[in-house]
Amino acid sequence: MKKYRMLLTFLILALPGLVAAQKNFHDFTVKDINGKKFDLSSLKGKKVLVVNTASKCGLTGQYEGLEQLYREYGGEDFVILGFPSNDFAGQEPGTNEEIALFCSLEYNVTFPMMAKITVKGEKIHPLYDWLTDGDQNGLEDSKVAWNFQKYMIDEDGQLVGHVPPRKKPYSNEIISWLEGD
Repeated sequence: MKKYRMLLTFLILALPGLVAAQKNFHDFTVKDINGKKFDLSSLKGKKVLVVNTASKCGLTGQYEGLEQLYREYGGEDFVILGFPSNDFAGQEPGTNEEIALFCSLEYNVTFPMMAKITVKGEKIHPLYDWLTDGDQNGLEDSKVAWNFQKYMIDEDGQLVGHVPPRKKPYSNEIISWLEGD
Protein backbone atom coordinates (compact mmCIF):
# COMPACT_ATOMS: atom_id res chain seq x y z
CA MET A 1 0.00 0.00 0.00
CA LYS A 2 2.88 2.35 0.80
CA LYS A 3 4.26 1.90 -2.75
CA TYR A 4 0.93 2.91 -4.26
CA ARG A 5 0.71 6.01 -2.08
CA MET A 6 4.23 7.01 -3.10
CA LEU A 7 3.41 6.44 -6.77
CA LEU A 8 0.17 8.39 -6.48
CA THR A 9 1.95 11.25 -4.70
CA PHE A 10 4.61 11.31 -7.41
CA LEU A 11 2.00 11.41 -10.18
CA ILE A 12 0.03 14.17 -8.50
CA LEU A 13 3.18 16.28 -8.11
CA ALA A 14 4.64 15.54 -11.55
CA LEU A 15 1.48 15.68 -13.66
CA PRO A 16 1.10 19.49 -13.85
CA GLY A 17 4.66 19.85 -15.18
CA LEU A 18 4.20 17.03 -17.65
CA VAL A 19 0.92 18.40 -18.95
CA ALA A 20 2.37 21.90 -19.38
CA ALA A 21 5.40 20.59 -21.25
CA GLN A 22 3.17 18.60 -23.59
CA LYS A 23 1.69 21.73 -25.18
CA ASN A 24 3.57 22.57 -28.33
CA PHE A 25 3.91 25.22 -31.02
CA HIS A 26 1.19 23.64 -33.16
CA ASP A 27 -1.39 24.19 -30.41
CA PHE A 28 -1.43 27.96 -30.96
CA THR A 29 -3.45 30.15 -33.28
CA VAL A 30 -2.20 33.64 -34.05
CA LYS A 31 -3.26 36.41 -36.42
CA ASP A 32 -1.40 37.20 -39.58
CA ILE A 33 -0.48 40.76 -40.48
CA ASN A 34 -3.82 41.14 -42.29
CA GLY A 35 -5.76 40.17 -39.16
CA LYS A 36 -6.73 36.67 -40.31
CA LYS A 37 -6.41 33.63 -38.05
CA PHE A 38 -3.28 31.60 -38.69
CA ASP A 39 -3.39 28.13 -37.18
CA LEU A 40 0.17 27.07 -36.39
CA SER A 41 -0.88 23.42 -36.73
CA SER A 42 -0.83 24.12 -40.49
CA LEU A 43 2.97 24.09 -40.16
CA LYS A 44 3.22 20.50 -38.91
CA GLY A 45 6.10 18.76 -40.64
CA LYS A 46 8.06 21.98 -41.17
CA LYS A 47 10.90 23.55 -39.26
CA VAL A 48 9.87 27.05 -38.18
CA LEU A 49 12.05 30.03 -37.29
CA VAL A 50 10.07 32.49 -35.14
CA VAL A 51 11.52 36.02 -35.09
CA ASN A 52 10.31 39.15 -33.30
CA THR A 53 10.91 42.03 -35.70
CA ALA A 54 11.03 45.83 -35.74
CA SER A 55 11.24 48.35 -38.58
CA LYS A 56 13.27 51.05 -36.84
CA CYS A 57 15.99 49.05 -35.13
CA GLY A 58 19.72 48.86 -35.71
CA LEU A 59 19.10 45.17 -36.51
CA THR A 60 16.31 45.83 -39.05
CA GLY A 61 18.75 44.96 -41.84
CA GLN A 62 18.38 41.34 -40.71
CA TYR A 63 15.17 41.28 -42.77
CA GLU A 64 17.46 40.93 -45.79
CA GLY A 65 19.22 37.86 -44.35
CA LEU A 66 15.94 36.35 -43.19
CA GLU A 67 14.45 36.75 -46.66
CA GLN A 68 17.55 35.23 -48.26
CA LEU A 69 17.40 32.31 -45.81
CA TYR A 70 13.70 31.83 -46.57
CA ARG A 71 14.29 31.85 -50.33
CA GLU A 72 17.14 29.35 -50.00
CA TYR A 73 15.63 26.92 -47.48
CA GLY A 74 11.92 27.76 -47.39
CA GLY A 75 9.10 25.80 -48.93
CA GLU A 76 7.96 22.29 -48.05
CA ASP A 77 10.32 21.85 -45.09
CA PHE A 78 10.96 25.31 -43.59
CA VAL A 79 9.20 28.60 -42.91
CA ILE A 80 10.04 31.84 -41.13
CA LEU A 81 7.36 33.67 -39.16
CA GLY A 82 7.93 37.34 -38.38
CA PHE A 83 6.21 38.79 -35.32
CA PRO A 84 6.48 42.59 -35.20
CA SER A 85 6.80 43.94 -31.69
CA ASN A 86 7.13 47.42 -30.22
CA ASP A 87 8.57 46.16 -26.93
CA PHE A 88 12.10 47.52 -27.31
CA ALA A 89 12.61 51.30 -27.32
CA GLY A 90 9.49 51.88 -29.42
CA GLN A 91 11.23 50.57 -32.55
CA GLU A 92 8.06 49.19 -34.16
CA PRO A 93 5.56 52.04 -33.86
CA GLY A 94 3.65 51.35 -37.06
CA THR A 95 0.32 49.69 -37.66
CA ASN A 96 0.13 46.22 -39.18
CA GLU A 97 -0.62 47.84 -42.55
CA GLU A 98 2.42 50.13 -42.30
CA ILE A 99 4.65 47.24 -41.23
CA ALA A 100 3.47 45.08 -44.15
CA LEU A 101 4.15 47.91 -46.60
CA PHE A 102 7.59 48.58 -45.11
CA CYS A 103 8.56 44.90 -45.27
CA SER A 104 7.41 44.64 -48.85
CA LEU A 105 8.93 47.87 -50.18
CA GLU A 106 12.19 47.94 -48.23
CA TYR A 107 13.10 44.24 -48.02
CA ASN A 108 10.74 42.41 -50.42
CA VAL A 109 9.74 40.10 -47.55
CA THR A 110 7.85 37.04 -48.78
CA PHE A 111 7.89 34.95 -45.59
CA PRO A 112 4.70 35.16 -43.51
CA MET A 113 4.41 38.17 -41.24
CA MET A 114 2.05 38.01 -38.29
CA ALA A 115 0.16 40.77 -36.50
CA LYS A 116 2.08 42.97 -34.06
CA ILE A 117 2.27 41.39 -30.59
CA THR A 118 3.89 41.78 -27.19
CA VAL A 119 6.86 39.46 -26.58
CA LYS A 120 7.66 40.29 -22.94
CA GLY A 121 6.14 41.61 -19.76
CA GLU A 122 2.66 41.35 -18.29
CA LYS A 123 0.88 41.44 -21.67
CA ILE A 124 3.11 38.84 -23.32
CA HIS A 125 1.40 36.94 -26.11
CA PRO A 126 0.63 33.30 -25.15
CA LEU A 127 2.94 31.99 -27.92
CA TYR A 128 5.88 33.98 -26.58
CA ASP A 129 4.98 32.98 -23.04
CA TRP A 130 5.36 29.36 -24.22
CA LEU A 131 8.58 30.10 -26.14
CA THR A 132 10.25 31.70 -23.10
CA ASP A 133 8.98 29.47 -20.27
CA GLY A 134 10.77 26.14 -19.84
CA ASP A 135 7.93 24.70 -17.78
CA GLN A 136 5.66 25.19 -20.78
CA ASN A 137 7.99 24.45 -23.70
CA GLY A 138 9.80 21.57 -22.00
CA LEU A 139 13.27 22.82 -23.00
CA GLU A 140 14.45 26.09 -21.53
CA ASP A 141 13.65 29.39 -19.96
CA SER A 142 14.75 32.36 -22.02
CA LYS A 143 14.19 36.07 -22.15
CA VAL A 144 13.61 37.97 -25.38
CA ALA A 145 16.65 40.22 -25.20
CA TRP A 146 15.87 42.53 -28.14
CA ASN A 147 14.38 42.67 -31.61
CA PHE A 148 15.30 39.82 -33.97
CA GLN A 149 15.68 37.05 -31.41
CA LYS A 150 15.19 33.76 -33.25
CA TYR A 151 13.42 30.65 -31.91
CA MET A 152 13.84 27.31 -33.68
CA ILE A 153 10.86 24.93 -33.75
CA ASP A 154 11.16 21.39 -35.11
CA GLU A 155 8.76 19.56 -37.41
CA ASP A 156 6.83 18.19 -34.43
CA GLY A 157 6.23 21.62 -32.89
CA GLN A 158 8.90 21.34 -30.20
CA LEU A 159 11.22 24.18 -29.28
CA VAL A 160 14.80 23.12 -30.02
CA GLY A 161 16.62 26.33 -29.12
CA HIS A 162 17.02 30.02 -29.74
CA VAL A 163 19.57 32.38 -31.22
CA PRO A 164 20.24 35.84 -29.75
CA PRO A 165 19.27 38.98 -31.68
CA ARG A 166 22.74 40.01 -32.83
CA LYS A 167 23.43 36.62 -34.42
CA LYS A 168 22.54 36.84 -38.07
CA PRO A 169 20.07 34.54 -39.83
CA TYR A 170 22.96 32.61 -41.42
CA SER A 171 24.52 31.82 -38.03
CA ASN A 172 26.10 28.38 -37.57
CA GLU A 173 23.34 27.40 -35.12
CA ILE A 174 20.56 28.08 -37.60
CA ILE A 175 22.28 26.58 -40.65
CA SER A 176 23.31 23.44 -38.71
CA TRP A 177 19.73 23.05 -37.50
CA LEU A 178 18.30 23.51 -41.00
CA GLU A 179 20.75 21.11 -42.57
CA GLY A 180 20.39 18.58 -39.77
CA ASP A 181 24.09 18.61 -38.79
